[in-house]
Amino acid sequence: MAGVARFIETFVPAHYDLRIDINRETKVIAGTTTIYGEAKNTTVKVHEHDLTVSAVQLLDEGTGVLTPAEFVVTPANDEIAITVPATGRVAIVLDYTAPLTDKMMGIYPSYYELNGERKSIIGTQFETNFARQAFPSVDEPEAKATFTLALSFDEEPGETVLGNMPEVKVEAGVHYFEETRRMSTYLVAFAFGDLQAKRTKTTSGVEVGVFSTKAHQPAELDFALDIAKRSIEFYEDYYQTPYPLPHSWQLALPDFSAGAMENWGLVTYREVYLLVDSESTPLSMQQGVATVIAHELAHQWFGDLVTMQWWDDLWLNESFANMMEYVAIDALEPDWHIWDSFRTTEIPMSLSRDATDGVQSVHVAVNYPEEIDTLFDAAIVYAKGARLLVMLRKLIGDAALRKGLKNYFAKHQYGNAQGADLWAELGAVTDYDVTAIMQTWLDQPGYPVLSVAEEANQLVIRQEQFFIGDHVDQHRLWQVPLNSNYMAVPEILATTELKIPNYTQLRDQAAVPFRVNVDDATYVVVQYDKRILHDILAHPEELLAGDKLQILKDLRYLAQAQRISYAEVVPLLERFATDSSRIVNEALLEIVDALKVFFTPGTPEYGRFQALVAKLTAFNVARLGWEKQATDSNDDVLLRPEVLSAALLAEVPAEQAQAHALYERYADNLQALPADVRGLVLKNEVKQYYSKALFDKLLQAYQATPDTSYQMHLRAGLTSVEDPTAIAELLTVFKDNTVIKPQDLRGWATGLLNNPVGEQPIWDWLRTEWAWIEDTLGGDMSFTSYITMLARTFKTPVRLAEFKEFFEPKLAQPGLTREIEMDTNVIAARVALIAAEQAAVYALFN
Repeated sequence: MAGVARFIETFVPAHYDLRIDINRETKVIAGTTTIYGEAKNTTVKVHEHDLTVSAVQLLDEGTGVLTPAEFVVTPANDEIAITVPATGRVAIVLDYTAPLTDKMMGIYPSYYELNGERKSIIGTQFETNFARQAFPSVDEPEAKATFTLALSFDEEPGETVLGNMPEVKVEAGVHYFEETRRMSTYLVAFAFGDLQAKRTKTTSGVEVGVFSTKAHQPAELDFALDIAKRSIEFYEDYYQTPYPLPHSWQLALPDFSAGAMENWGLVTYREVYLLVDSESTPLSMQQGVATVIAHELAHQWFGDLVTMQWWDDLWLNESFANMMEYVAIDALEPDWHIWDSFRTTEIPMSLSRDATDGVQSVHVAVNYPEEIDTLFDAAIVYAKGARLLVMLRKLIGDAALRKGLKNYFAKHQYGNAQGADLWAELGAVTDYDVTAIMQTWLDQPGYPVLSVAEEANQLVIRQEQFFIGDHVDQHRLWQVPLNSNYMAVPEILATTELKIPNYTQLRDQAAVPFRVNVDDATYVVVQYDKRILHDILAHPEELLAGDKLQILKDLRYLAQAQRISYAEVVPLLERFATDSSRIVNEALLEIVDALKVFFTPGTPEYGRFQALVAKLTAFNVARLGWEKQATDSNDDVLLRPEVLSAALLAEVPAEQAQAHALYERYADNLQALPADVRGLVLKNEVKQYYSKALFDKLLQAYQATPDTSYQMHLRAGLTSVEDPTAIAELLTVFKDNTVIKPQDLRGWATGLLNNPVGEQPIWDWLRTEWAWIEDTLGGDMSFTSYITMLARTFKTPVRLAEFKEFFEPKLAQPGLTREIEMDTNVIAARVALIAAEQAAVYALFN
């Protein structure tokens, strides 16, 4: 297969005139695209995908005369090759038609119901390379140009039309939009339909709006409007760079494959990540919505104003936006302690995936077109990349970061950049060699484990790559900020080993146990020897919540990697059972979740495991109860569903009864159940009090409600069902997009995979329907997650063999190769861990 050809090497666009007509009834797009630019060869190439090109002409800009041009369309390469008379300035006019598809790529309809009527709105999704499905273009990030849009469609009275820029005029049913700033094709966006909106303005005059279908209550737009306005104001101050457009529209699309998309001036979202019913949406989901909005608006500078030159620097967009969403929300809502969520979600996600041999680095080469969408690895490009930037921010300081970013934006605005350009600007405002440090982290996969030991009265710190599962050690080295609490320890470890003499004296002088990675700012796992760990844990009450989180997290990963035994970890857990901190309890429950793989429900060993879970959560379950209290902190609100979920896992009778009592109280209005525990109540009801009538009631409610958070809770209940007939009935509607939207299918499949009774049926269904899944979602950046979700669940030799049998024939597909290889290793590592550790774990519960 051919590698990725760069069409910009043949033609450099400067401006596009887009005339697009969309017929929703016939599902046909008709367009004329005029591209002005510089021909580098006498054969220029532009992208197309599924376009029917009827004519290509050359425009004489002086006379306006059009002359036919020779062209050849090669669909296999998404290519139109056009012959021009000479290099230099050229204007090319292309007429074409294209289908309006339901694949959530290019221009596509989103469906919803209003008063029993099925309706649609039209939106766009052009990242990564789907603009070519809407109009001929040099569809590459580096090929920045300006755009004017003339849009027409089978318009009905009262419909709203949105674009990247303000609408200029409407003539003869055609909507004309102001010329855009210089931007990449994947950021072009427009939408139209029967929409409602709320608007406001920032202190600098930027108009901010939130739009949705009228299936939602107008109040559901308020939360997003507030966060969007304040986020833009925060970024203008933090970046010291004005927002570059007249408006910032936020649009909720009923059908949307990703979480959100940072189109310049018209950001699109999955409804669940924009619309908030303050009474019906849990605090955790409200925080999630806020961080998604802040992420996308961070992109308006980092990604849109300055764009990566090529997809191998995708991290330059996503890692920074992922960090900045937490920086912004921490400033806007300090009582949320949003960095705690970063530590309990983003960091574990990156550490788990990055410990598997074969993982991609943050900065990764693209060898095939199919690989571009696979770069959007949430654990690596988003979470790990953000973690590395948090580490850098801690090292150089926030003031230096802001100064470097201001210079970066000033130098590269409306253009493209590479990672080296950013490091150059940050290096210029600090004494650190930022390039040398960050290259060791971005260009290499994986991360180090720091071994900390006392040997012959020397403090010895060693680094080596941390792996879970089989691997080939490449003996990689990193420049590791140690962040220790002893002055005698250097700031950065750049060698394999560091020895510091007179440990006993250092310990006496410090009067506190030695620690590295204080504040958990460095991307490492730390393994202390038994003496130092005992010293640290001797007085757990003196440790901060973050310290306890860090220690528990590291112990879990060390046990998963078989560097220590779970027999060393489990006896420590009860020391933390009466801790009221959310992050400590989440770390504790992560270990519980890791232990769960050793047990089979219904066995005596599982019962004893459940007893431990009940013991570890009893204090906080009793403290918090099932309903919100006037004395609750935000952390209490977030912790309540976590510990109650564990109590239901442990099948504590009193908590099962409490959940049932809540269900009975709200049986006539389940949506009114306390939002933070609603999903748990529904899961408990289905598992403990199942009936066909209950199943039908929840499925009907799922189809009837436009409330996406309520839908997620109904899904959690329905996928917990243990009746084989009901599971079979669920599977019959998985392909019915009037019941389950394709964007939501992965969540349903995951729910059944996590259900011991549902695992086999959903695995059978996925194998049987793989061709349909690939046809419906293939080519989308979320497609490979259908493989990843299996790897998170499978744990037996039989499942490993079945996984390999099914997926190994697909290894030749470049877009799937890395994911299949990695997930095979993930499952194999879990199988090996169980074989090696199960007897020792069982012995702890006898």
